[in-house]
Amino acid sequence: MKIFITGATGFIGRHLVELLARSGHELVALARPTSDASRLQKQGVTLVTGDVNNRESLRSGMRGCAGLVNLANVYSFWEPDNHIYEEVNVRGTRNVMECALEAGVAKVVHVSSVVVYGKPEQIPFSEESPVGPRRFSRYARSKYAGDLIAWDLMKSKGLPLVMVYPAPVLGPGNPIAKGPYIKNLLEGRMPATVFPASLLTLVHVRDVAAIIAGALAKKGNFGEKYFACNQALSFAEINALVRDIAGVSLPKLTLPSWLVMANASLLTAVSRLSKKPPPWGMSLDQMATCRAGLEADGSKAAKELGIVYTPIRTAMEEEIAYYQGKG
Repeated sequence: MKIFITGATGFIGRHLVELLARSGHELVALARPTSDASRLQKQGVTLVTGDVNNRESLRSGMRGCAGLVNLANVYSFWEPDNHIYEEVNVRGTRNVMECALEAGVAKVVHVSSVVVYGKPEQIPFSEESPVGPRRFSRYARSKYAGDLIAWDLMKSKGLPLVMVYPAPVLGPGNPIAKGPYIKNLLEGRMPATVFPASLLTLVHVRDVAAIIAGALAKKGNFGEKYFACNQALSFAEINALVRDIAGVSLPKLTLPSWLVMANASLLTAVSRLSKKPPPWGMSLDQMATCRAGLEADGSKAAKELGIVYTPIRTAMEEEIAYYQGKG
């Protein structure tokens, strides 16, 4: 199958390209002029220079493609200019989906995030759970708005859509969210731990790639949702896992929730002025997300797509080995 991929130079995208290339697919990837696409070139991927707000580059890349995976998004909990969330996650999603309709792409897999569900009443929540009343970050709100655009185009214009919702992702080379947190723990740069009882569902990056590939390959699953979610651990358990694998000492201090949120509010306000990210990742959006927790059920992907999830300890070992220069 000839497949067009946005976000192929990102963390999940690199693993997806590797998996699809091994399976013999013809791959075309959208890459911004500033992106390092050398790895993709070595894998024989055809590159199209552009971005999700350049419709001509999207039309060029999708020409003759039967499949599309939309991974391009701004995944962060702080940006110096908040408008970028809407530009990429909302307007960019609309551009990709409408160009897919124009190009007659036979199957579209849009990659969302479980954070768009907020905190539903049902715990753990599944694909069919009603979303919670609140999304805890600008990232989550923008992703949710983009998702609604894609679903509306499916209902109104027949977009051949399937959606995948990853949990926070672990694995070697992780540059985002959990990655810097673990790196700070390893290097002894965390002054305190936070939210020890809050649960966070995690997943290995290779499992996310396998679920995306499986959703793309499965017949007759238009309109389906698949969570890429493995195991829920508390922050205390995550910290202990890092300690046990890496042999590092954990901070002795645990901040109470009210003080975490007060500090996050102050640090985020300072960052608005300085245009530098809050230290230790303590943006108000990220701390609100961590405090709320995330407990999602990814068993549907295992049952319907034949996914065997990688143990979270293995994912953590690989990520730690990468940071320690052993992976």
